[in-house]
Amino acid sequence: MPINLMLQPLVQLNSQPSQLNSNLQPINGMNVNCVAMPVSQRNYCLFNQTKVDFFVKQKEAGLPYLKEVLKHSNNEAQITETLYILNRMQDSGTKGIDKMYPLLSRFNGTNSPNIQTFLAGIYRKIQVPDAFGPLVAMLIRNSIKPPQACFDPNEEVGGAILAYLSDRFRN
Repeated sequence: MPINLMLQPLVQLNSQPSQLNSNLQPINGMNVNCVAMPVSQRNYCLFNQTKVDFFVKQKEAGLPYLKEVLKHSNNEAQITETLYILNRMQDSGTKGIDKMYPLLSRFNGTNSPNIQTFLAGIYRKIQVPDAFGPLVAMLIRNSIKPPQACFDPNEEVGGAILAYLSDRFRN
């Protein structure tokens, strides 16, 4: 069953929240502008759970739309939400997320702690060998110039690196 969804208009990464709010279009009646990025009083993101659950239930059928979002978007909130959805889809057994590494690798050089955290979480689960080097580079880059965030993305990045190493030595 194909999904008929429209892509959101693009805005520049790190745009002001007021700019993010005005240009977004609903997806199948869902308000897509429901991403609350971390703030000092809340060190985690809030997402539109109806939208997240919609894609998680679609399983592999939802991947083409999410691929298009990741391919074209420069909106940090939209990318973070899409990575969160992929992470939840991986948890629910959706197949093919590991095949998306070439697309996910577009964000390997990001300085966004939000994108780094969700990307590392996905890499931890899909264990694509090519992702190990970028994770180490992320950790080094963040150690040299710590990101200004209300949480430490190196916890997830370091955890993903440890998962790669521990899985290699189990046998």
